[in-house]
Amino acid sequence: MQAPQFPTDKEPWIPVLFLDGHQEDLGWRQVLLRAHTIEDLALPLPPAASAVLRTLVAMAARISGLDDPHLSAGEWARRRRDLLKNPDGFDPARVEAYFDHHVWDLFHPERPFLQDPRLAEQCTERAGVNKLVFGRPEGNNLAWLSPHTDTDPQPVPSGQALWHLLIHHYYGASGQCSARTTSAGRQSGAKAGPLRAALSFHPLGRTLYETLLAGLPKPSRPWPGAQDRCPWEEPLPDPDAPPPPVTSPARLLTGRSCHALLLISSPDGRHVTDAYVTWATQSKLPAADPYLIYHVDPKKPPAERYKARRADAERALWRDLATLILAGDEDSEQPYTRRPEAFTTLNDLPSGLRSHLRVRVHGFDQDAKTSNRTWYTALTPPIWLWTQEHDDAAAERFSECCKAAEKIGQLLDDVSKEAWHKTVSPDRDGRQPPKQARRLPSWTHKARTHYWPRAESTFWQLLEDPSRNADAAFARDAITALHTATATAVAHYFDAAPALAHAVTRLRRAR
Repeated sequence: MQAPQFPTDKEPWIPVLFLDGHQEDLGWRQVLLRAHTIEDLALPLPPAASAVLRTLVAMAARISGLDDPHLSAGEWARRRRDLLKNPDGFDPARVEAYFDHHVWDLFHPERPFLQDPRLAEQCTERAGVNKLVFGRPEGNNLAWLSPHTDTDPQPVPSGQALWHLLIHHYYGASGQCSARTTSAGRQSGAKAGPLRAALSFHPLGRTLYETLLAGLPKPSRPWPGAQDRCPWEEPLPDPDAPPPPVTSPARLLTGRSCHALLLISSPDGRHVTDAYVTWATQSKLPAADPYLIYHVDPKKPPAERYKARRADAERALWRDLATLILAGDEDSEQPYTRRPEAFTTLNDLPSGLRSHLRVRVHGFDQDAKTSNRTWYTALTPPIWLWTQEHDDAAAERFSECCKAAEKIGQLLDDVSKEAWHKTVSPDRDGRQPPKQARRLPSWTHKARTHYWPRAESTFWQLLEDPSRNADAAFARDAITALHTATATAVAHYFDAAPALAHAVTRLRRAR
């Protein structure tokens, strides 16, 4: 019987949207060959789309020659501009040569794509297909919103299994996992994936070809004795040895996984029926991802200085746009927010592309260890006209409006909490409120829910009218949100009216 096969470079498993509006599934090879005719990826799982986009950028760097760390900044920018002038996309001969040189089969007996075949001997237990697929209950977890159970695990199509394989590599959980026995002994603890709980920002061009080149980070300086390789370009790593330095762009974008997986195929290779999921390394792989916003505190030790912006499904995404617009002061001794590294070279792009650049946002709201809440995606309008490099006045207005919205939003939180405590949990004798009263009050949660959608509409209006006072505009939104959130409270609580009147007065003063 022929061994099962699923060549990921040829099998259709990546949904894409073409410029003419039709959608199609393609393999790695065809995606890059036809990138100039593709508008965008159409993967239904945002964390999988984030992983696929990073992988495609690494492949594009190889094929285009933009992975050469010896190029000066000017030479690298000129080569990228020359490539963007080509209406036919990537050189087909280079694309074919690259994919012909490596193994892409998902079920290859010796080198399965992005997997470790040694797990079949090093792990005594399989994790199960439900552990592989995000969203399915597994183990003793209750099946609240899914029909899947470990007593009757349903196979998953091989292409979809690859989506979830990528999610594990980038967003995988930390903590207890299947035990793996290596020469160093038996261990069963995994570290979190490099993008766990992260919020990614990707420059989006008019075509996927433009997107890949625009989002390609400038290679870092050569690390002495280190080679910048993707996982499929090098031998299987020794899980007990220290990992190689995180060079850019290949290892930075594709080689920082802390998880090892092995998929078990159906006889025909069309489905995955089981899987091993365990740890790949016990070492940390710290690096600054080029698509993440970082909060930087120069006063902290280097290992604790950078903290990535976490994905939060309840946070309006437009609130992060100011960080993308402003270059930031990296010489500051005070904490500051640094925009993604991939955005620092956008000024070198052709003006026609810059004027159309949007930002694709992919977020996976997770805790730091095991819990997965929800994933989401968003798309901004073209933002280049507001960037600090293009229009300093527009960028300052953008920042001013964002800061005003945040200031009034924080004030709304404060006054709604104070009013709630005076009304629902009055502190008559100066004692601290009970523990449950220190949680986020329902009035505050409802007021936030009403305020931020209103503030977003006001924000875009303020950008069109620089003469309007931003504080006053957002204060009006906050007052309306507070009234809406507490409309029924006045009739139910004796102390509500005076407490809310005081809250409204504080909001009016903020103007």
